[in-house]
Amino acid sequence: MTEMRPSLDAAYFDRLYAEAADPWNFAESAYEHAKYQHTLQALPRERYGSALEVGCSIGVLTASLAQRCGRLLAVDAAEAPLVQARRRCADEAHVRIERRRVPEEWPDGTFDLILLSEVLYYLAPVDLREVAQRAGQSTRSGGHILLVHWTGETDYPLSGDAATEWFISAIAPHARLLRQEATSAYRLALLERE
Repeated sequence: MTEMRPSLDAAYFDRLYAEAADPWNFAESAYEHAKYQHTLQALPRERYGSALEVGCSIGVLTASLAQRCGRLLAVDAAEAPLVQARRRCADEAHVRIERRRVPEEWPDGTFDLILLSEVLYYLAPVDLREVAQRAGQSTRSGGHILLVHWTGETDYPLSGDAATEWFISAIAPHARLLRQEATSAYRLALLERE
């Protein structure tokens, strides 16, 4: 990559959700549901006391992740999908869904699990490094950070592979890579906080 593109802003996502309520077909896609199942199976613990999901969109994965967490904060940069996410998780009192743009609006507190699924490639390397630093500082010792990203061609600032590699490198002082898995369409990387 010869030119570093800036991070995609919230207006980009607002436009997508204005055109379609579920632009990536999260609710109906067999591919997405299989990926969500793989994501949940990759978690080393059956239960996490507290978790942060960055990029929750309409909350399809959020609803399943909620069953494995004592507390879950799910965030997204756009407000429109959060309306659906809040409806989907309305019966889950331990789930908070908030509009936040990371890294600028990274939440306070610490977590046993941070899930970054299909979000890192929207960030320029400088913002991705900041997310890695904040994730490293916000994950409790022995806690997990799970990355899941599509590896096909994108017109985003980074590819899924590049974003994953940047993140792993940037978080190295705080967390070690436990394992990586790749399918024909996406890559999963699990890290553990030192």
